[in-house]
Amino acid sequence: MQNDIIAAVRRDLQSLADAKTRDNYRRFFKEDVTFYGVSNNIVNRLAGQYYREIKSLPKNDIFLLCEELLKSDYCEEAFVAFDWSYRLRGNYAPEDFTVFDSWLRKYVNNWAKCDTLCNHTVGAFIHKFPRYIKHLREWASSENHWLRRAAAVSLIVPAKQGRCLDDAFEIAGILLTDSDDLVRKGYGWLLKDASIKHCSEVFDFVMEHKQVMPRTALRYAIERMPPELRRLAMAR
Repeated sequence: MQNDIIAAVRRDLQSLADAKTRDNYRRFFKEDVTFYGVSNNIVNRLAGQYYREIKSLPKNDIFLLCEELLKSDYCEEAFVAFDWSYRLRGNYAPEDFTVFDSWLRKYVNNWAKCDTLCNHTVGAFIHKFPRYIKHLREWASSENHWLRRAAAVSLIVPAKQGRCLDDAFEIAGILLTDSDDLVRKGYGWLLKDASIKHCSEVFDFVMEHKQVMPRTALRYAIERMPPELRRLAMAR
């Protein structure tokens, strides 16, 4: 059954692919990416359709199916895998962190995979087991720029809810002058969503660090703030 499910997912993705969608996706990436060329809405529908066929399997068996999809390097297969792993969030256990950490290190090679995994699966895991935030600090100091972006993006879900503010500031502080533009955008995004519930605190953080904070990160961080605060933050 399990091999049949993987083959069916791939067969459907191949049959629904079109070159225009594939080429359009590629415009958003600096690195080489592997796409079939299937729209996100269709990928999400397929993920839900096939999840209904596997949801009765043990969690670890579903994780193995996810990994089989990830091995192909196709972005759409990764999106299906991360959809399935997120659907299991009610059954997450502490030991699952090693699975997600492994996927990030082995299979994440562009921002779309990074954000889909970390904004949903890892974010939900951190929400359930906040003590694992310590591992995000380790990611933030990694030589792997996807791990560094993941450190920030994984905190976006709790940050939107007004949680983990000190942790968000700590991660942003580690990444403050990062040389990678996508990492800068990642922690700027984190600060932007933290400002939903903690505008004044994020504004103070930005003002304290604005002389060294890259402009890309600064612009992201202040995007949700009132115009007068944005003007003050952008002033030289």
